[in-house]
Formats: sequence, structure tokens, C-alpha cells
Amino acid sequence: MAEQEELDPRTVGRAVAGVFELLGRRWQLRLIWELREGAPSFRELQARCGGISPSVLSARLEELREAGIVHHRDGYRLTEAGVELLELYPPLSAWARKWGMPAGQ
Repeated sequence: MAEQEELDPRTVGRAVAGVFELLGRRWQLRLIWELREGAPSFRELQARCGGISPSVLSARLEELREAGIVHHRDGYRLTEAGVELLELYPPLSAWARKWGMPAGQ
């Protein structure tokens, strides 16, 4: 029965919409990518993402923290959920290349 609930298009649609709402915000996917190795400080993370203002970086990190994707302890790190999210990057990249999506900055 639980398996049927997971496959219900309404439930799946709402879950995917929630993910897109969070990750579709500017800088979110880039921040997750930059956190794949090490535990950068706020300033290091800002330097890695040239062009992000301190206030936007702070807001995005807080959103990721509230979503359980990032935690801050001796630098910023991905949680288990954040590390698992990184597994989606290669298929997304392959899809983008296949369909001619422009490369981001």
C-alpha cells in the first residue's frame, strides 16, 4: 500500500514541486556542488561562487539548512541527504548535454 502512495501522481507531483521550489532558487544547486568536498567557511564559499552577495549566500544556506541538506559545524557541510542529492548531478548533466541545454556559469 505504501508503494502505491509513493507512485500516486498527485503525491509525486507535490514532492517534485517542493524539490524544484527549493533547488530552483538561484545559487542552490551551485552551493550544493561547491560543498561536495571539504567544509568551506562562509568566505571561502562566497569566493567559490563569485558573484553571490553575502546576504543571498546567508539566505540560501539557511534554506538548505532548514531543508536538512546542509549543516554548519566547523565550516559548511552536506548532510547525508545533501550527499545523496549529489548523485542526481551526473544524470542531469547527461540530460542537459543530450538536449543541448546551455552550460551554466
